[in-house]
Amino acid sequence: MRAGGLVLQLAAAMAVASAGAAVQAPVPSGRATALFQPLLADPNEPQFFATYLWARSPRLASRLGSVGFGQTIGLARGPDWQVGITAGVFSQFNMGSSTTDLLNTDYIVGIPVTYRHGTLATRLRLFHQSSHLGDEYMAHTHAQRVDLTFQAVDLLVAHQTATWRAYGGGGYVFSHSPADLRPGVLHGGFEYRQAHSWLRLGRSLGGRLVAGLDAKSMQDRQWQVGWSVVTGLELGDPLAVPGSGSRWSVLLKGYTGPAPYGEFYRDHVSSLGVGVGFTL
Repeated sequence: MRAGGLVLQLAAAMAVASAGAAVQAPVPSGRATALFQPLLADPNEPQFFATYLWARSPRLASRLGSVGFGQTIGLARGPDWQVGITAGVFSQFNMGSSTTDLLNTDYIVGIPVTYRHGTLATRLRLFHQSSHLGDEYMAHTHAQRVDLTFQAVDLLVAHQTATWRAYGGGGYVFSHSPADLRPGVLHGGFEYRQAHSWLRLGRSLGGRLVAGLDAKSMQDRQWQVGWSVVTGLELGDPLAVPGSGSRWSVLLKGYTGPAPYGEFYRDHVSSLGVGVGFTL
């Protein structure tokens, strides 16, 4: 069985297992609040974060600083649908270099259309991505930039309860460079968030345990799977719907598989680290 099939089976199995295990999750309110909440463990999900990583890779540094700036914001919303805009910038730095060389930067901008009814949520997204090598990295290694840029469409279907979310789907890359970039992507995973805060810091701040596993299989890498796992503490309003509202996070992060960093997309990377994040 191909790895991509395992990804979808993983998401489907978690959806079945979680059905009936907890009550339906409340729907986040507010037009600007994303109806389909950001994926916790996907390294390419537009979010605000800073992570220190110890990595193994043919060309990347053994110590990486990885930062992201991004958000998904709703623009128009009905009772069970939403149209929004999403944008993100992701950069990696060589923390072992005296000049902390910039290695790679990815830019993503897109339009997600989401729908939610009961425990079922879907996200259809059209987006653009382009990637660029850092000038310092090219100067020190004489590396040649790969002109990686593409448009893509992806669809995720999620089953969500008060504590669990399982999702699966895929995407298709088109209008791409390099010309030989293969278009297929399979994507799945699951997340856990405590329904209630177990740590209280005053009246307005509570902490929940969170964990997530994300798996992405790409045709361009012969359907190799990139596995991303995170776990840690999420701090926010103890009365807010889990996964919604402004919140901080402190997470342990691990990854193995095809590099999620654009210019190095055909390399294999394994990493382990710790990071902090913020969601508006």
